[in-house]
Amino acid sequence: MKLIDIDKTRYRKHLNRVIAACIATLVIVSLAISQTLIALFPDESGSHFHWNLFGVVVAVVLIGITLRHYRKHSYMVEVTYVWDLKQSLNKINRKIRKVEALAKQGNTQAMLVLQYSYAGSKQLWQLDDNTILMDELIIKQAELDSLAQQFNVQLNADEYDEANLLHF
Repeated sequence: MKLIDIDKTRYRKHLNRVIAACIATLVIVSLAISQTLIALFPDESGSHFHWNLFGVVVAVVLIGITLRHYRKHSYMVEVTYVWDLKQSLNKINRKIRKVEALAKQGNTQAMLVLQYSYAGSKQLWQLDDNTILMDELIIKQAELDSLAQQFNVQLNADEYDEANLLHF
């Protein structure tokens, strides 16, 4: 996955609307289904937990199907990009200790994975206004730059390919 620049205000606006639509859909669909089932099949004990749960499950499945269907829609470009970026960074974070150890030994692929991870994390944190760990990220990036210079390696996050993770 390639890192691309996206408009933060557009991303936030679209994300907030998608979240609001999902919440509204969840409430409306789950209540409609569960109340319909309760009216059709009342429980004499008064417990309708299973119908309420069924309504929620159906609503979640419908929301998932809808999001998947509209994933490529132009309105969802930024939202989908960030979701994919988070998944990509998650895959790296699962192997980060091994990657960091190999990078310190001069492994070019490991350094490339770290470069992508740092660049992607920086972009993600800026988009989500989560700058708490930014100082730590700057320190890690400086360490990586030092390693790259030590081993005479040019790092470009655009050269990252998820297949690189198979080596670790």
